[in-house]
Amino acid sequence: MHILRHVDLTKVFFVDIETVPCHSCHDELPETHRPLWEKFSTKRHAKEVADGKTHPELYEKAGLYAEFGKVVCISVGYFRYLKDDALEFRVKSFADDDECAVLSGFGKFLERFPPASQDYRPKLDTAGKDGYYLCAHNGREFDYGYMGRRMLICGQPIPPMLDIAGHKPWDLPHLLDTMDLWKFGDNKGHISLPLLAGVFGIPSPKDDIDGSQVGYTYWTEKNLKRIVTYCEKDVITTARVYLHYTGQKALWPEVQVTHTAWPAVPAMRVMA
Repeated sequence: MHILRHVDLTKVFFVDIETVPCHSCHDELPETHRPLWEKFSTKRHAKEVADGKTHPELYEKAGLYAEFGKVVCISVGYFRYLKDDALEFRVKSFADDDECAVLSGFGKFLERFPPASQDYRPKLDTAGKDGYYLCAHNGREFDYGYMGRRMLICGQPIPPMLDIAGHKPWDLPHLLDTMDLWKFGDNKGHISLPLLAGVFGIPSPKDDIDGSQVGYTYWTEKNLKRIVTYCEKDVITTARVYLHYTGQKALWPEVQVTHTAWPAVPAMRVMA
């Protein structure tokens, strides 16, 4: 793809997030929030309400919306060359029941990397060709905005890479999106990550759970580790799709995939 010709592969961070409703069920919503959810879901899911679906039943979809959901996992992956010139893909996850801890950890990680845009942050001397990119599947319509909104709700500073409110999409070249690139300007060109992977001959990341099961896995099974594994598979698949876009799919068989342990293993204290 011509649009990616100047992008340094080692300066792209591949990202995926997993979100769930803020509460385990509609009955757990604070009294002040119930009428807000009813009004919101009536407008957003008008057809389902007309078909008889109740607001408590619709609450299972609350994780889709930053106003009523929360981020439980952010996985990020990036390519780097090792000393022997071998290419490594390193994957790391920020996951916790405390959403603000998840967002803070990822935000501090991103703060070190200026976005690749001359016009976006002129005060950053390293912007432009030396800047970095984020890449997600449907990131422009979901992941990027969701994280920014939830960071505001947590009262946290937004790192430059995600501080995009008020900017036009074409002014933010550092935000890459494998779904958006697939459209080729066609607004009807929405495609799921498993389908896109399938047409490229890449194994599906949905070999365990899918997005519709994340809320149940979190609130009922209480299995955050399973969600982390699922999220990291999406990151790896997005990276492989990106290699197809750039004509570098032949690199993958030789790539060494390294997962940073989650949860982080505490450092051992050596007693004198």
